[in-house]
Amino acid sequence: MATNKLRIVPLGGLGEVGKNMTAIEYGRNVIIIDAGVMFPEYDMLGVDLVIPDYGEYLKDKKTWVRGIIVTHGHEDHIGAIPYLLNDIKAPIYATRLTAGLIEVKLKEKGQSDQVTMNLITPGQRISLGGLFEIEFFHVCHSIPDAVGLAIRTPAGLVVHSGDFKFDYTPTWGSPPDFGALARFGTEGTLVLLADSTNADKPGFTPSERTV
Repeated sequence: MATNKLRIVPLGGLGEVGKNMTAIEYGRNVIIIDAGVMFPEYDMLGVDLVIPDYGEYLKDKKTWVRGIIVTHGHEDHIGAIPYLLNDIKAPIYATRLTAGLIEVKLKEKGQSDQVTMNLITPGQRISLGGLFEIEFFHVCHSIPDAVGLAIRTPAGLVVHSGDFKFDYTPTWGSPPDFGALARFGTEGTLVLLADSTNADKPGFTPSERTV
């Protein structure tokens, strides 16, 4: 039974393309999902990158962060991690390819020894803070090794899709784990946080095999 409120705090990537970052908070426990950059608009002269505005939210919660979970290796999901690690110290959880891309960025910034990198695989479950149980499930995207997250909390199940498309003929790996999605529906989902990029455009996104 939930004794605290579950808070879902979008710190970037909501209603925009780029700087994806979400915090999920329960009690004095926080997990962060992704930390990406956004490339500047044409009128942002002299600006190289835009990072999520997480400072105010994390100001009094730096010690609450139990982990940084990364859904895939695109810049709009990993590019701000070196900046975030200047402010908080927390382990990172990512698939092998995603972890490799993050490690390259950390090496460039001289931060390789500042973080514990934990490799995860689809189907695996981990527990963070004793309150969050995270199950990783395979999704298809334009980069391999992408995952979605099923986050079980005392308040209920939160499903975070990550970036995805329903690709039945991907160029790498298998189609999305539809069985996991069906299981989450049967279990009962409190909140679905789903990628909706270009959802307002008619038609379907073609398979990566035809791109």
